[in-house]
Amino acid sequence: MKSTEGTFQSVWTLGEQRDGRISPVSYELLAWGRDLADKRGTTLASVILGYNLKDRVNTLIEHGADIIYVVDNPALEHAYPDAHAAVLEKLVREFLPEIFIASATTYGRTIMPVLAAKLETGLTADCTGLDIDPETGLLIQTRPAIGGNVMATIKTPKHRPQMSTVRPRSRKPLASDASRKGQVIVRECPDDAYASKVKFLEFIKDETTALPIQEAEIVVSGGKGLKDAKNFQMVHELADLLGASVGASRQAVDLGWIPYSHQVGLSGKTVSPHLYVCAGVSGAVQHIAGMSSADIVVAINNDPDAPIFRVCDFGIVGDAIEIIPILIEKLQSQKATSPK
Repeated sequence: MKSTEGTFQSVWTLGEQRDGRISPVSYELLAWGRDLADKRGTTLASVILGYNLKDRVNTLIEHGADIIYVVDNPALEHAYPDAHAAVLEKLVREFLPEIFIASATTYGRTIMPVLAAKLETGLTADCTGLDIDPETGLLIQTRPAIGGNVMATIKTPKHRPQMSTVRPRSRKPLASDASRKGQVIVRECPDDAYASKVKFLEFIKDETTALPIQEAEIVVSGGKGLKDAKNFQMVHELADLLGASVGASRQAVDLGWIPYSHQVGLSGKTVSPHLYVCAGVSGAVQHIAGMSSADIVVAINNDPDAPIFRVCDFGIVGDAIEIIPILIEKLQSQKATSPK
């Protein structure tokens, strides 16, 4: 949409839900959106589509939203790209948001490109930073480019809304405030907006991990420095003792040692755990971009000049294959002697 087609205002975030429950990324987005809306002196809205949602959306207000747009319909229970994008298009054309951001989850990465094409506007994917240009008021969108070797700054001066997706777990949600007041607007759309060429068959859960790495408070990752697929079992064992999820570098995934769903980095998942332990991971820019927001980083690598040591809080220079068994032994001993 050309920026001259109407009065564009407000910052929107795209909420997510599964089985009628608000996903945590919805609250992370509100932290991004609140900052942008305050700098623009405008309202912050969260838009959420699904089924049986109307009584569960007030938590979005508690986490920073001023307005919630809800479209609650059985046809939206599953995330059909064509139907969800069609409904969002109608809302955007009615309310004319200036900025619309989503999380770079499977949902956001699927819906937002379709919506951007419908609206004939730009979309900057996988941003690591969003800000407002103090001189022009334009959205400044920052994202890695050329394999993560440079950071690109992108603006959308002539079309609206300005659209971006941001990496999940790249910002912590605002503290919940039950005293916040906001407006919930429930909308219905014409029947043709809900039509989809997609048929839902089934949802197959990833059984290789108990908790997705992007939701874990502790992550133990392994890399090519483990030298062999069989040595990755040590990472699993260490993770079990720590109550952690298992991550991996891109090289470990490319070698077939572990499924892609465990990959940390620009082309994988962004994690923001309290503790991140990486063994045999050199610390390529792409990997660091996916875990740099961890509270505490522990690195094990036999190369003292490995880039991972520049970002870690605690570093162990040594062969991961020799170090991990020592850690496992110490943790097992500690667990055996701890009071029940």
